This record gives sequence, C-alpha cells and structure tokens, in this order.
Amino acid sequence: MNVKEDINYAFSLCRQCLRICGVWPDPFVPSSGSYRLNIRFILVTCILCLYVFLPQLMNMILAWGNLTRVVEYMVSVNYCLMGICKLLSTWYYGDALRMLMTSVMNNWMTSKNDRERNTMLKVTRRGRNLLLRCYMAAGCTFICYLYFNFLKFYQSMHQPVRSLVYQFSYPYFQKSPNYEITFVIQLFGGLCGGFVNTTVDSFISILTLQTCGQLINLRLALNNLVDELAKGSISSSRFKKGLAAITMRHELLIRNTKIVDDCYSIVLFIHMVAATFQLCFVSFQVFTIVKNHIDLPFSKIAFLTFYVSAVLSHLYMYCYSAERLLTESTNLVYGMYECKWYDISPKDAKDLMFIVYRSTISLKLTAGKFGTFSLELFETTVKTSIGYVSALLTLTN
Repeated sequence: MNVKEDINYAFSLCRQCLRICGVWPDPFVPSSGSYRLNIRFILVTCILCLYVFLPQLMNMILAWGNLTRVVEYMVSVNYCLMGICKLLSTWYYGDALRMLMTSVMNNWMTSKNDRERNTMLKVTRRGRNLLLRCYMAAGCTFICYLYFNFLKFYQSMHQPVRSLVYQFSYPYFQKSPNYEITFVIQLFGGLCGGFVNTTVDSFISILTLQTCGQLINLRLALNNLVDELAKGSISSSRFKKGLAAITMRHELLIRNTKIVDDCYSIVLFIHMVAATFQLCFVSFQVFTIVKNHIDLPFSKIAFLTFYVSAVLSHLYMYCYSAERLLTESTNLVYGMYECKWYDISPKDAKDLMFIVYRSTISLKLTAGKFGTFSLELFETTVKTSIGYVSALLTLTN
C-alpha cells in the first residue's frame, strides 16, 4: 500500500487549487499558531473585494427600484460573497485544518489490509466523480463567461464610453492601457469567484467523505472483532485491547468531524442561503427573458444554463457528503446489532455499550447550527428558491 499515492488521489485536485489561492493547509508544514499571510491569498481577496464585490454592490444600490437590474447585480454580489467567506474561513482556520489533514494521513496509514484501503478508495472515487462534475460545470461556465466578456471588450474598444465587466466609476479607467488592465483584472476576479467556490466546496466534501470511509472500516473491524471472540479465536483481554483501539479511532473521527463543522458551519449557512437566492435570481432572469421575448446570444443562454448546473451541483455535493456521513455514523450502531454479540459473555457485551452510546449522536454538517445538510435540505432549498421566483414574478406584474 502506498499511502502517499492514495492521499494524492484523494486530494490532488483540491490541493493544487488551494495552493493557487494560497490557503492549502499543508500537513507537512508545522502549525505556527499565527495567521500567516500569503501573497496569493492577499491578491485574490483584494481582487474579489475591490473589483467584483464592491462594483456590483454599488450598482445594486444605485439600481434600487428596478427589480430586474437589482436581481442581475445581486447574482454577482451573492456569488462573490460566498467565495470571499470561504477563502477567509479556510485561511483563518489554517492551523486546525492542517492538523486535520495530518489526522487524515494517519488514518490512511492505520488501514491494516487491502480491504480497508479499497473501502477508502471506493468512497474517495465517488467523491472525485462528484468533484469532476462540479469542475466541468464550472469550466463550461467560465468558457461562456470569457466569450461574451471578450465580445463586450471588442465591441467597446473604440467607443467613447467604454464598458467594463462590472461597471464602476473608476476615475482612471477610460484611457489606455488603464482600461485594458482594469477589464482584465475584473475578468480575472469573476473567474476567481467561481474558482474559489468550487475549490473550497470540493475540499470540504472530500474531507467529509474521508470520515465516511473510516466509519465503514470501523464498523467492519468491530464486527470482525466480536465474531472472532464469539468463535473463540481471540481471548477476552485481546478483545478489550482491540475494542479500546476502535473506540479511540471513533473518538478521533468524531473530533475530526467537529473540526470541519466548527471551521465551516457559518460558511455553510451563508452558502445555503446564498445558493437559495442564486437559484431564485437566475430562474427569475430566465422567466423574465421568456416572458418579454428577449433575444439573447447563445453564449448568454449557455452561461445561465451552466451556472445553474454549477450551483446545483455544489449544493448537491455538500448534501450528499453530509447525508453519507449521517448514514455511516448511524450504521455503526446498527452494525453492532448485526454482529454475534449474543454469543459472547455478558461482561464483554457490556463493553460494546460505550460505542453504542457514543454513536447515538449522529455526525453531521450543520448550517450555522440552524440546520443539517442532507438530501432533504437539497430538496427544500430548490423548492424554496422556486417559491421566491413566484414572489418576484408577482412583484413585477
């Protein structure tokens, strides 16, 4: 077994993307206890704040009263705000996430046989498939985004009043090369917003699915331990040592899940609320286009389609990984009843209650401690966003 190759397989894409943003919690770098700033992190944050979030927020305020324009600007504001919050949270909790990554590496190292490794790889493979779909949806969105913005740039190059990606009254941008530089920075800022959202969402989901794989291995190891004791293959003292090791691994997984939840709970709440409004606003734009018979270029229609797909795939990735975590943590209790606990001595059977009692508290990802991510939440979010679309359409009539 090559642990390094397995870790690279699980985190290679997230690692490279987070390194570009300057917030990768490298487990090989010792925790410093301080918040170290990286030039890439500062650059990406400043571009997102000054060249995307601020211009669109000001445009939204100035367009107040025109519902269609406000909704259009709100899409960018919401999406950029999500990216900024995720980036800041990943940087702020860098030391905690670094210790978490070290724990994940140790968990891979403690896998005792090929069966446990294959279980981890199977869960990881499912997570990577979801990641690739999210990156594909984001990549298609980026292509359409670049196409119609470069078209805008070409059309406004020789105009007396030039248009930016996100219109804002910079006092210097109308003259060359200031205009070209500002346009490129804003274009890069829009790409950074999508890149950061996709990367951090993927990172959190992979971390969650790693815990799911370890919970499956823990349940199987516990079943095998009890079955061996029931067959008389091991002594009671050896059973207690094995059970103590399983209990410690279980406590470690509980602690790892708590770290993820503590680091990203507020961010996930913002993501859930923002995703609801994102789906609402984009759907409202589509209904407005259809209702008013507005002719749009194919690139704009494709952009809206891929954008909705990206938002839905990110939300589904969170909900799927959290649902899997909830299921596997609960299955640990059910797995206890499936083993041959009735064939061992009452004294040894009582020792199993430590894990039973601890497993009654399900592991989960919360949204600001107000809700729990699950597939039911995914369904509720989509229904809620459609309900808000109906309200907005009523206001426009």
